Amino acid sequence: MTEPRHKQLGLSDETVVHMYETMLLARKIDERMWLLNRAGKIPFVISCQGQEAAQVGAAFALDRTKDYILPYYRDMGVVLTFGMTAKDLMLSGFAKAEDPNSGGRQMPGHFGSKKLRIVTGSSPVTTQVPHAVGIALAGKMKGEDFITFTTFGEGSSNQGDFHEGANFAGVHKLPVIFMCENNKYAISVPIEKQLACEKVSDRAIGYGMPGVTVDGNDPLAVYEAVKQAADRARRGEGPSLIETVSYRLTPHSSDDDDRAYRSREEVEEAKKYDALITFAEYLLETGALTEEGKEAMDKRVSDMVNEATEYAERAPYADPEQALGHVYAE
Repeated sequence: MTEPRHKQLGLSDETVVHMYETMLLARKIDERMWLLNRAGKIPFVISCQGQEAAQVGAAFALDRTKDYILPYYRDMGVVLTFGMTAKDLMLSGFAKAEDPNSGGRQMPGHFGSKKLRIVTGSSPVTTQVPHAVGIALAGKMKGEDFITFTTFGEGSSNQGDFHEGANFAGVHKLPVIFMCENNKYAISVPIEKQLACEKVSDRAIGYGMPGVTVDGNDPLAVYEAVKQAADRARRGEGPSLIETVSYRLTPHSSDDDDRAYRSREEVEEAKKYDALITFAEYLLETGALTEEGKEAMDKRVSDMVNEATEYAERAPYADPEQALGHVYAE
């Protein structure tokens, strides 16, 4: 009998179960945020649903003790892997004073934590890409041993920031991993109206780096691709472009009505490939997880989300005067 795929990749049963639990936690936090938004309790949601496998698979392939990540707004799976908690994310959703990202100043999805080496993004898309390149350049100049990892949607791959960042990283052989989370839609614009080439990864050759496209619903495929790119970057061989292909299961955000541009049948069809179902089946088939273990995990994660919601809802808002902080030199 051949070894299960995760064992071939050097991952233990415990590690892949932890991966799945992180994906499940991201999904349950996201689902709760939609309910809170619809109940009028939180102002905005920008969703990770359908992309958790790519996010968690990638983040597990990095060194969480030294690498820097520059996530984009959907990357709940990435930041949870790097040490953010359900409580942190709920505090951000409610914009409370204790929100570790920004003390309630920024919209949800602007993840940032100095101690976890999560560099905050900006509301205009793709600005994190040149930032990741700059941090990698600084690390190389100082002789420090870390890589930077940045993510963006396929819509962002058409922005100047991506092309300038990728070109600079390629020229200077910087230790950066560019990961495009292709979820098929840039808000309402489908992929075929965004790119003239077949794949986002086809663009890599223009910047002198390898480009690979993998199944974004397969966390092990994403883990393998990011691990190879990370090993390459650590050897001083420069950047890589990885494209993960999945599907955005929700509207673009809580302010969007996706019925205007895609059919319900298309969305329902995509749900059949949801990694929360397929990866759980894989773990049960290989014996890494048991039905009892899965039930206990479901309860544990639900309790965590309930606790985080209650805590964040009760937590105080920042004093109004705080709005004047960090604007000019105090």
